[in-house]
Amino acid sequence: MGKRVALSIAAALGVVGFVAPAAYADGGSGDTEISGVTVNSGSDVVIGTTYAKTFDVTIYAYDDSGLLSADTTLEGPGFGFADDKTICETDSECTHSFTFDPQVDLDNSQAGTWYAGSWVDALDGDYRWDERIDSFRLKRASTLTTNASPEPVTKGKTVTVTGTLKRASWDDYQYHGYTGQPVRLQFRKKGTSTYTTVKTVKTGSAGALKTTVTASTDGYWRWNFAGTTTTGAKTSTSDYVDVR
Repeated sequence: MGKRVALSIAAALGVVGFVAPAAYADGGSGDTEISGVTVNSGSDVVIGTTYAKTFDVTIYAYDDSGLLSADTTLEGPGFGFADDKTICETDSECTHSFTFDPQVDLDNSQAGTWYAGSWVDALDGDYRWDERIDSFRLKRASTLTTNASPEPVTKGKTVTVTGTLKRASWDDYQYHGYTGQPVRLQFRKKGTSTYTTVKTVKTGSAGALKTTVTASTDGYWRWNFAGTTTTGAKTSTSDYVDVR
C-alpha cells in the first residue's frame, strides 16, 4: 500500500476513515438521482513533491424535495478516501474539498485512475448512492527544460536542441528523469504566435532529450510533453535563437 496505512492517510486528510473495497453498485430509495460529478473543474489532479493540493469534487443530483447532504468517496489504487458529510449548497449540487499531501498521503503506486462515488440524502428522506459515478486521473507532476545552441547561428547551419524531462516521485520527494517518453520539439517564428511541431524525440537516459535542426529563421524553440496516464503534461520555457 505504500508508506502510510490507509487509516493514517484518511486521518491526515481530515476525513471519516478508510473505505474498504466493495462490489461496485448503486441503489437507494425514492426519486433521488445522481446525474454526475466534476473533479477539479474537469482537469487532472497533478501533484508535485512539496506542496499539498486542494481540489473540489462536485456531485450533481436531484430530488423533488431538494437535496440535504452528500457523503463523497474518492477511491484510488488499493484503498479509498471518504469525506465528512457535506451539506448541499443548492438543489442540484453538493461540493466538498479534498487535500492530498504528497509527503503524507501518497506514494507512486497511487498515480493513475481514481473513482468518485457518493451517497446523497434528500430533504424528504429519500436517498441514492453510486460507488463509481465517474473516474479522474491523479498524476505525478513533471518538469521539462529546453536549450537551443549556438546563439546566434548562421543561416543554414545546425542548431542543437537539448532538454530534460523529469517527474515527481512521491516515494522520495525528488524529481527523476523520465525515460522512453515521446516529446515534441516545437518552433515559433519570430513575430508569430503559433508553435508548430517539427519532430518527436524519445527521452533517453535520465530523461535527456537531444536533436538537431537546420537554422532558417529567427524564432523560439521548446519541448512539449503530452503526459501519460500517471504523469502530468508539461511545456518547457522557450529558447530564442537569432539566425544571421
